[in-house]
Amino acid sequence: MIQNPSLNQERKTPRLALVLTGGGARGAYQVGVLKGLGRYFPGLRFPIITGVSAGAINAVYLASRQGDLDSVTRRLAGIWQSIQVDDVIRSNWGWLTRNFARWTAYLGMGSGNPEVQALLDTEPLRHLLSRVYEDKGGPIPGIEQNLDSGDLQAVAISTVNYGTGQTVHWVQGRDVVPWRAPQRQARLTPLELNHVMASAALPLLFPAIQLADGWYGDGGIRFAAPLSPALHLGADRLLAISTRYARSVEEVENSVEDIYPPPAKIIGNLMNAIFLDLLDQDVQRLDRTNRLVRRLPESEREGVRPIDWQVIRPSEDLGKASGRFEPQLPSGFRFLTRNLGARATKSPDFLSLLMFQSDYLRYLIEVGERDVEDQIDTLGPWIEECMPETDDEGRS
Repeated sequence: MIQNPSLNQERKTPRLALVLTGGGARGAYQVGVLKGLGRYFPGLRFPIITGVSAGAINAVYLASRQGDLDSVTRRLAGIWQSIQVDDVIRSNWGWLTRNFARWTAYLGMGSGNPEVQALLDTEPLRHLLSRVYEDKGGPIPGIEQNLDSGDLQAVAISTVNYGTGQTVHWVQGRDVVPWRAPQRQARLTPLELNHVMASAALPLLFPAIQLADGWYGDGGIRFAAPLSPALHLGADRLLAISTRYARSVEEVENSVEDIYPPPAKIIGNLMNAIFLDLLDQDVQRLDRTNRLVRRLPESEREGVRPIDWQVIRPSEDLGKASGRFEPQLPSGFRFLTRNLGARATKSPDFLSLLMFQSDYLRYLIEVGERDVEDQIDTLGPWIEECMPETDDEGRS
């Protein structure tokens, strides 16, 4: 629980950080949660925003837009609701066939063909995000403006350097002291589209992105402490949005399957372990640390303070639900997922990561909004304590 000493100042309201995890297409659930929060708390500000993978896409959008939370999240929801698979990856038969032929040749001959970079091509995603961010080839517009206005203190997105295996957090902010450790570091830089593309580059599936000193991919790899960037940036409170459904003991026992696990099942378990399970482990560590810190007199805490937190997670199994929408996928992409066994498992988590299908994404947004509504009685007072104070005329 490391705090940036330059930010440990007396302030009237807790400094709230938003932590957005990965999950591919399940990032639409985060948008639903944010849209629900915007409806109840249009004046809510997140001075610190961190994201990884799909969460990085949403984090940068929030950090770069002007307006109240309600209007910003409505626009973001509109973008996600209109996405199709072809807006994210090239899914036509011709390209998929040629690419798999190249992969087969590479695996058979070990030629090291530089054209063989990933199973899927995300150039459509680059074009989509370029339009969404109003990218002009440099720093993403809007972030600096929000930093200047004081609505934003810092935004950080996470990647992994494939050459060194080190987690690198790219941070744009004010009064930020970079941190460094053997397996992770923070770098201060104006965020660009390539940083977002790198953070969202699912290993093997999406191509790595070349940044300043190497090739980078999805920051969820080896990201053992997803809450740490927000803590380093000086958060007093953490609101994390997970895309991982917490199954009950009964649901786990009923999920046993008699067939040999197909590739889609194995890949889904790996992806969950890499990208989604670590948040729960980090929250447990934070909870234990909080209990230890509270037992110490303030004079012995050496500047470390308990950090309050809330995690919002899906009330439904988003992986299991993705199977209902699978028949609407483009034929070439559907052929790929079915051959990997996505239809042969009860909870196709792998499929849900890539289900960039508008009807499925609308469903995820609706689940997120509904989860906020169901939890508003307990979540509301906690968030209201983080709202900026206003004068008699409603100005913050």
